[in-house]
Amino acid sequence: MAHIVKARGTADPQVRARRRRRRLAVLFVLPALLLLGALVVYPVVFSVGRSLFDARGDRFVGAANYVEMFRDPATMKAVRNSAVWIVVAPTLLTGLGLVLAVLTEKVRWATAFKLVLFLPMAVSFLAAGIIFRLAYEQDPDRGVINAAVVGVHDAFKEPAPYPTARAREGKGLTGSPGGPYVSLGTVRPGGQGLALPLVGIAPGAVPAGSAPAAVPAGSGSASGDAVTGTVYLDVAPGASGTQGAVDPGEKGLPGVRVEVLRDGKAAATTTTGPDGSFRLGGLDGAAEYTLRLPASNFAVGYTGVDWLGPTLVTPAIIGAYLWVWTGFSMVLIGAGLAAIPRDVLEAARVDGASEGQIFRRVTVPLLAPVLTVVFVTLVINVMKVFDLVYIIAPGPVQEEADVLATRMWLVSFGGGNNQGLGSALSVLLLLLVVPAMIFNIRRFRRGGA
Repeated sequence: MAHIVKARGTADPQVRARRRRRRLAVLFVLPALLLLGALVVYPVVFSVGRSLFDARGDRFVGAANYVEMFRDPATMKAVRNSAVWIVVAPTLLTGLGLVLAVLTEKVRWATAFKLVLFLPMAVSFLAAGIIFRLAYEQDPDRGVINAAVVGVHDAFKEPAPYPTARAREGKGLTGSPGGPYVSLGTVRPGGQGLALPLVGIAPGAVPAGSAPAAVPAGSGSASGDAVTGTVYLDVAPGASGTQGAVDPGEKGLPGVRVEVLRDGKAAATTTTGPDGSFRLGGLDGAAEYTLRLPASNFAVGYTGVDWLGPTLVTPAIIGAYLWVWTGFSMVLIGAGLAAIPRDVLEAARVDGASEGQIFRRVTVPLLAPVLTVVFVTLVINVMKVFDLVYIIAPGPVQEEADVLATRMWLVSFGGGNNQGLGSALSVLLLLLVVPAMIFNIRRFRRGGA
């Protein structure tokens, strides 16, 4: 009996100590639990409940918001765009991170290279969105990407010399803006030189090698075989001079293509010189001709790609996302690569495997757990992407670029004012994210990463 009492006496302090430790643990965990409940649990429960009511929150509608969600074309477009994001962005990022992690092991300045690629992670999505909104501008003078595209294009295809030029109305030429322009009447070879005035050209757009305009003298005889003239900017300094006449100080327009037509077909073609003058010879002196300035002289130059148009806006935003997250993917995969036993790689090389075979059959299989975690983490992240889409996509094409997160915001607060439907969208987004989170947590617990 005394033995039992003694055993109970020794057990009671142990039980009390365990209980004391539990209470202390709960005391320390309680603030975190309260914070988690206030910031996570309560909003989730409230959103689920709110999704069962109408836009004003006054009338219970059951699953009507969920039915409406899948009937709305704009919402379905957001779902499709989210699917594109989930498939494309994590796949590209994981592949790029793997390739860059392997390559950086073979360069001398690997640390500096990784630092440069990881720097965009220090930039907020808001700042990155503003950067790429400017970079994707259609105007090559503002958008750096289109400036590069136009530069490459113009290196292979010469742009039109005077895209903004138009004929002086009623003075020698007639036609619609953008050309072609033809002479008001017919001309005969050997006559006096013709003055063909153009306007609408900024002074800075006139080529630097242009000379003062001069009308070449014709032969003055019907026996001549050439038509001569000058194409010039009909704007005199100080707004002086006479319209349609070559005045002192007016500039010739070099490089303008001039054609002479007979029966609607080009009989001769030439290009104006530095002073804008031209000569079309070898013509029949007894025939009548029409002069034409082809539309190719006035074609609007190539302005690049419409990155933020309805077709390319989603790929363009994904490109901005890749710029931000490639460094993250590379660093995580690089850490896994550093943990691979080097003797395995050396054994493969001794057995005669090439670097490509080692990469495909040794490196990638050993990195499979890391690649899976990186991929799933990025899937979770792209499901919630909001900032880049909201900032980069212009208003007219916002609906074309919408994903679930932006659609939820627009429906709830961005003009839709339907928080019942917005809450249903948030619940759908939660249901899509939770399985990926559970998968990742289980892998971490198993020590797969």
